[in-house]
Amino acid sequence: MVLVSGRGSNLQALMEAIQRGVIHGRIAAVIANRPGAHALERARRAGVTERLLDHRVFASREAFDRALAALIDEYAPHLVVMAGFMRILTPAFIARFRGRMLNIHPSLLPAFPGLNTHQRAIAAGVSEHGATVHFVTDEVDGGPPVVQARVAVRPGESPETLAARVLAQEHQIFPEAVAWFCSGRLQLVDGLPQLDGRPLERPLQRTED
Repeated sequence: MVLVSGRGSNLQALMEAIQRGVIHGRIAAVIANRPGAHALERARRAGVTERLLDHRVFASREAFDRALAALIDEYAPHLVVMAGFMRILTPAFIARFRGRMLNIHPSLLPAFPGLNTHQRAIAAGVSEHGATVHFVTDEVDGGPPVVQARVAVRPGESPETLAARVLAQEHQIFPEAVAWFCSGRLQLVDGLPQLDGRPLERPLQRTED
Protein backbone atom coordinates (compact mmCIF):
# COMPACT_ATOMS: atom_id res chain seq x y z
CA MET A 1 0.00 0.00 0.00
CA VAL A 2 1.44 3.38 -1.02
CA LEU A 3 0.14 6.75 0.19
CA VAL A 4 0.87 9.76 -2.03
CA SER A 5 0.07 13.44 -2.43
CA GLY A 6 1.96 14.69 -5.46
CA ARG A 7 4.15 13.74 -8.41
CA GLY A 8 4.81 10.16 -7.38
CA SER A 9 8.45 9.84 -8.40
CA ASN A 10 9.19 7.62 -5.40
CA LEU A 11 6.11 5.57 -6.26
CA GLN A 12 7.56 5.14 -9.75
CA ALA A 13 10.87 3.98 -8.27
CA LEU A 14 9.03 1.42 -6.13
CA MET A 15 7.00 0.10 -9.07
CA GLU A 16 10.12 -0.23 -11.20
CA ALA A 17 11.92 -2.06 -8.37
CA ILE A 18 9.04 -4.52 -8.22
CA GLN A 19 9.23 -5.05 -11.98
CA ARG A 20 12.98 -5.73 -11.72
CA GLY A 21 12.44 -8.25 -8.92
CA VAL A 22 14.27 -6.12 -6.34
CA ILE A 23 11.14 -5.94 -4.19
CA HIS A 24 9.40 -9.28 -3.71
CA GLY A 25 5.89 -8.00 -3.31
CA ARG A 26 3.18 -6.04 -5.03
CA ILE A 27 1.40 -2.73 -4.47
CA ALA A 28 -2.16 -3.51 -3.39
CA ALA A 29 -3.29 0.06 -4.08
CA VAL A 30 -2.13 3.66 -4.29
CA ILE A 31 -4.14 6.16 -2.24
CA ALA A 32 -3.88 9.92 -2.78
CA ASN A 33 -5.35 12.64 -0.58
CA ARG A 34 -5.23 15.30 -3.32
CA PRO A 35 -7.27 15.34 -6.53
CA GLY A 36 -5.05 15.64 -9.57
CA ALA A 37 -2.02 14.07 -7.90
CA HIS A 38 0.13 12.85 -10.79
CA ALA A 39 0.99 9.76 -8.75
CA LEU A 40 -2.51 8.45 -9.46
CA GLU A 41 -1.83 8.63 -13.18
CA ARG A 42 1.45 6.78 -12.69
CA ALA A 43 -0.42 4.02 -10.86
CA ARG A 44 -3.12 3.90 -13.53
CA ARG A 45 -0.56 3.50 -16.32
CA ALA A 46 1.11 0.67 -14.40
CA GLY A 47 -2.17 -1.15 -13.85
CA VAL A 48 -2.09 -0.57 -10.10
CA THR A 49 -5.35 0.14 -8.27
CA GLU A 50 -5.61 3.86 -7.50
CA ARG A 51 -7.96 5.48 -5.01
CA LEU A 52 -8.65 9.10 -4.11
CA LEU A 53 -9.60 10.12 -0.59
CA ASP A 54 -9.77 13.92 -0.60
CA HIS A 55 -8.91 15.18 2.87
CA ARG A 56 -10.73 18.46 2.22
CA VAL A 57 -14.18 16.86 2.42
CA PHE A 58 -13.63 15.72 6.01
CA ALA A 59 -14.54 17.86 9.00
CA SER A 60 -11.44 16.99 11.00
CA ARG A 61 -8.05 15.33 10.79
CA GLU A 62 -9.40 12.52 12.96
CA ALA A 63 -12.32 11.87 10.60
CA PHE A 64 -10.02 11.71 7.58
CA ASP A 65 -7.63 9.35 9.34
CA ARG A 66 -10.47 7.03 10.33
CA ALA A 67 -11.64 6.90 6.72
CA LEU A 68 -8.08 6.38 5.47
CA ALA A 69 -7.50 3.54 7.93
CA ALA A 70 -10.74 1.86 6.85
CA LEU A 71 -9.76 2.17 3.19
CA ILE A 72 -6.32 0.71 3.85
CA ASP A 73 -7.86 -2.18 5.79
CA GLU A 74 -9.91 -3.12 2.72
CA TYR A 75 -6.64 -4.27 1.16
CA ALA A 76 -5.04 -5.76 4.31
CA PRO A 77 -1.49 -4.70 3.35
CA HIS A 78 1.58 -5.92 5.20
CA LEU A 79 3.25 -2.53 4.77
CA VAL A 80 2.04 1.05 4.37
CA VAL A 81 4.52 3.22 2.48
CA MET A 82 4.36 7.00 2.65
CA ALA A 83 5.85 8.20 -0.62
CA GLY A 84 5.47 11.97 -0.50
CA PHE A 85 2.27 11.80 1.56
CA MET A 86 1.90 15.34 2.88
CA ARG A 87 -0.28 14.74 5.91
CA ILE A 88 0.44 14.73 9.63
CA LEU A 89 -1.21 11.57 10.91
CA THR A 90 -3.06 11.23 14.21
CA PRO A 91 -1.69 9.06 17.03
CA ALA A 92 -4.63 6.67 16.69
CA PHE A 93 -3.85 6.07 13.02
CA ILE A 94 -0.15 5.55 13.69
CA ALA A 95 -0.88 3.14 16.53
CA ARG A 96 -3.08 1.09 14.22
CA PHE A 97 -0.26 0.50 11.74
CA ARG A 98 2.76 0.82 14.05
CA GLY A 99 5.74 -1.14 12.86
CA ARG A 100 4.20 -1.41 9.38
CA MET A 101 4.72 2.15 8.10
CA LEU A 102 7.77 3.51 6.33
CA ASN A 103 8.33 7.11 5.26
CA ILE A 104 11.06 8.89 3.33
CA HIS A 105 12.12 12.41 4.28
CA PRO A 106 14.45 14.67 2.25
CA SER A 107 17.04 15.41 4.92
CA LEU A 108 19.53 13.66 7.15
CA LEU A 109 17.23 13.36 10.13
CA PRO A 110 17.15 14.54 12.84
CA ALA A 111 18.36 17.60 10.89
CA PHE A 112 15.67 19.63 9.13
CA PRO A 113 12.39 17.89 9.87
CA GLY A 114 9.34 19.38 8.18
CA LEU A 115 9.21 21.33 4.93
CA ASN A 116 11.64 23.27 2.71
CA THR A 117 14.55 21.08 3.72
CA HIS A 118 16.82 21.92 0.78
CA GLN A 119 16.55 25.68 1.22
CA ARG A 120 17.10 25.31 4.97
CA ALA A 121 20.16 23.11 4.48
CA ILE A 122 21.77 25.63 2.13
CA ALA A 123 20.90 28.53 4.43
CA ALA A 124 22.45 26.70 7.37
CA GLY A 125 25.69 26.20 5.46
CA VAL A 126 25.89 22.44 6.01
CA SER A 127 28.40 20.46 3.99
CA GLU A 128 26.17 17.39 3.63
CA HIS A 129 22.48 16.88 3.00
CA GLY A 130 20.45 13.86 1.95
CA ALA A 131 17.44 11.67 2.67
CA THR A 132 16.27 9.29 5.41
CA VAL A 133 13.95 6.27 5.37
CA HIS A 134 12.37 5.78 8.77
CA PHE A 135 9.57 3.99 10.56
CA VAL A 136 6.62 6.26 11.30
CA THR A 137 5.85 7.20 14.91
CA ASP A 138 3.89 9.95 16.63
CA GLU A 139 6.83 12.35 16.33
CA VAL A 140 6.70 14.01 12.92
CA ASP A 141 9.78 12.96 10.93
CA GLY A 142 11.13 11.56 14.20
CA GLY A 143 10.62 7.82 13.86
CA PRO A 144 13.51 5.34 14.06
CA PRO A 145 15.71 5.73 10.97
CA VAL A 146 16.66 2.74 8.83
CA VAL A 147 18.90 4.05 6.05
CA GLN A 148 20.22 7.41 4.90
CA ALA A 149 21.73 8.67 1.65
CA ARG A 150 24.25 11.48 1.91
CA VAL A 151 25.14 14.05 -0.75
CA ALA A 152 27.74 16.79 -0.55
CA VAL A 153 26.40 20.32 -0.79
CA ARG A 154 28.36 21.92 -3.61
CA PRO A 155 29.55 25.53 -3.66
CA GLY A 156 26.87 27.75 -5.16
CA GLU A 157 24.30 24.96 -5.02
CA SER A 158 20.70 26.01 -5.56
CA PRO A 159 17.76 24.43 -3.72
CA GLU A 160 16.56 23.05 -7.05
CA THR A 161 19.81 21.30 -7.99
CA LEU A 162 20.24 19.98 -4.47
CA ALA A 163 16.65 18.69 -4.45
CA ALA A 164 17.23 16.84 -7.72
CA ARG A 165 20.38 15.18 -6.44
CA VAL A 166 18.71 14.16 -3.19
CA LEU A 167 15.68 12.82 -5.05
CA ALA A 168 17.92 10.57 -7.15
CA GLN A 169 19.22 9.06 -3.92
CA GLU A 170 15.69 8.67 -2.52
CA HIS A 171 14.93 6.50 -5.53
CA GLN A 172 17.76 4.21 -4.44
CA ILE A 173 17.28 3.87 -0.70
CA PHE A 174 13.48 3.76 -0.52
CA PRO A 175 13.09 0.64 -2.68
CA GLU A 176 16.01 -0.88 -0.78
CA ALA A 177 14.30 -0.45 2.60
CA VAL A 178 10.93 -1.61 1.28
CA ALA A 179 12.60 -4.71 -0.18
CA TRP A 180 14.12 -5.51 3.22
CA PHE A 181 10.72 -5.26 4.88
CA CYS A 182 8.92 -7.32 2.25
CA SER A 183 11.49 -10.10 2.50
CA GLY A 184 11.18 -10.21 6.29
CA ARG A 185 14.67 -8.84 6.90
CA LEU A 186 13.55 -5.50 8.40
CA GLN A 187 11.35 -5.17 11.48
CA LEU A 188 10.62 -2.67 14.23
CA VAL A 189 11.27 -4.35 17.58
CA ASP A 190 10.87 -2.51 20.89
CA GLY A 191 11.09 0.80 19.08
CA LEU A 192 14.32 -0.02 17.25
CA PRO A 193 14.75 -1.18 13.64
CA GLN A 194 16.27 -4.62 13.24
CA LEU A 195 17.87 -5.77 10.00
CA ASP A 196 18.59 -9.49 9.70
CA GLY A 197 17.95 -9.81 13.42
CA ARG A 198 20.51 -7.17 14.42
CA PRO A 199 19.41 -3.85 15.96
CA LEU A 200 20.29 -0.74 13.98
CA GLU A 201 21.65 1.65 16.59
CA ARG A 202 22.39 4.05 13.73
CA PRO A 203 20.88 4.15 10.25
CA LEU A 204 22.81 2.49 7.47
CA GLN A 205 24.65 5.00 5.31
CA ARG A 206 24.74 5.36 1.54
CA THR A 207 26.64 8.00 -0.42
CA GLU A 208 26.14 9.62 -3.80
CA ASP A 209 28.18 8.01 -6.57
